[in-house]
Amino acid sequence: MTIEAARKRWEERCKKFSERKGEFKTSSGIEVPRLALDPLHSERSDGCGLATDKTASLGFPGEYPFTRGVQPTMYRGRFWTMRQYAGYASAEESNTRYRYLLDQGQTGLSVAFDLPTQIGYDADDPLAAGEVGKVGVSISSIKDMEQLFYEIPLDKVSTSMTINAPAAILLAMYIAVAKKQGADVSKLRGTIQNDILKEYVARGTYIYPPTPSMRLITDVFQYCQAEVPRWNTISISGYHIREAGSTAVQEMAFTLANGIAYVQAAIDAGLDVDSFAPQLSFFFNAHNNLLEEVAKYRAARRLWARTMKERFGAKNPKSWRLRFHTQTAGSTLTAQQPENNVARVTIQALSAVLGGTQSLHTNSMDEALWLPTEKSVRVALRTQQIIAHESGVADSIDPLAGSYYIEYLTDEMEKAAEEYIAKIDDMGGALNAIEQGYMQREIQNAAYAAQKTIERNEDIVVGVNKFQVDENIDIERMAVDPAIEQSQRAKLRELRESRDERVVAELRAKIENAAKGTENLMPLFIEAVENEMTLGEVANILRSVWGEYVAEGF
Repeated sequence: MTIEAARKRWEERCKKFSERKGEFKTSSGIEVPRLALDPLHSERSDGCGLATDKTASLGFPGEYPFTRGVQPTMYRGRFWTMRQYAGYASAEESNTRYRYLLDQGQTGLSVAFDLPTQIGYDADDPLAAGEVGKVGVSISSIKDMEQLFYEIPLDKVSTSMTINAPAAILLAMYIAVAKKQGADVSKLRGTIQNDILKEYVARGTYIYPPTPSMRLITDVFQYCQAEVPRWNTISISGYHIREAGSTAVQEMAFTLANGIAYVQAAIDAGLDVDSFAPQLSFFFNAHNNLLEEVAKYRAARRLWARTMKERFGAKNPKSWRLRFHTQTAGSTLTAQQPENNVARVTIQALSAVLGGTQSLHTNSMDEALWLPTEKSVRVALRTQQIIAHESGVADSIDPLAGSYYIEYLTDEMEKAAEEYIAKIDDMGGALNAIEQGYMQREIQNAAYAAQKTIERNEDIVVGVNKFQVDENIDIERMAVDPAIEQSQRAKLRELRESRDERVVAELRAKIENAAKGTENLMPLFIEAVENEMTLGEVANILRSVWGEYVAEGF
């Protein structure tokens, strides 16, 4: 097929999709093409097919190898989902923030949980003391989850939850609340992070050893494929790998290597690749080097498409697509001159949009200092809205394609990531590479090298090692009331006094027996939380059966 014939076929496909506007033009009245191609393409084509041209490795949007995007019309059809990662103190206070953000034009929710919730402890556990509601919202029971989404119809909003080790239990609570609202569970849309491998590598909020942890993940894959087909069952995360100090190439390579491990684990558990792969999603970081970041997203899509098609034999084109959420880089935010962070976040958000993200969170200017205030969150959301509605970069698909530099960077990053993945394969896969400390050492070395370049003033961080000023930070501050912890404890005490302990005891035994066997745990988790078992109680049953993971020093 010639390039011109391929383009005509793609244009016919695009007619099936509506677009945001009847026509797209610049401020000067120049028509904006849906997709710009090299005008010499058709002249160079010799009729032997796309393989004779650069277009072979780019393809067309919505088509293999997805270099140019995973939807045929991309943002011409609709903008990315605009999320703001939010959650603090109690479910009541976080609910107020969510409803405010939705009123301000946010199009999806993104839930931040406090540290006890992230590692499976209730708010009244002694190990939770002093941490309840501090870095996210405290969720211990279905009653907390109900309050978190009070007057927010779960069948009408897309929700992302940053939760990993106890992700299956929190998803069970979300499903149970949706059922109480009368929602059709099969229509729920959203994502749980559910990525335990990167916790072992870079973040540390793990609970159980790798084998049972991977079982929980494949149980979610299997359950959601049948019951919640529109839900993203995992968000394979490079974000935290990058926050730990990796390079852009390492972020991409280690994330895709972890993705390969999850796909293989699901296949080993007896799942057909095309039954679960369309529900996989990814989560990347957006750093300051705008063009490198754009190239990273494009290279990652192409490499994942080839991996799924050639390595795993996936037949469904939806299984080949790398769909991803992006968050701007928390590690680049500075406490010095915090207003400068607005510029950093704008550059980072722009890279994600130019790179074709499906959803985006923009950090607030004050996050290097404290939890973001309502005003700073609004500025961060407005940054996305200005890019969407005022910049024009969303009017044409993959607008930087064809740039010699962009295509060079895309190719080089893909090659470098492939080399890393080959090394990891030689070690026996991502899990073995993690257990041997390989990924951790690579990230540590990269972080050390980057810090040294800053200390030598080879890389400039504005306001930190150059262009400093004497200043008093005079911006609004957010603080969490320490009384939240006592309130959460009182709620749990009341819940335990009012529930049916006979039913709870029966469910404890069922979960323990299932954890020792091979039964899918998700239906039991849903039944447990519906009968007011708490997060910590369910997590502790699994601890008693599987034990806890203890990281070795490397």
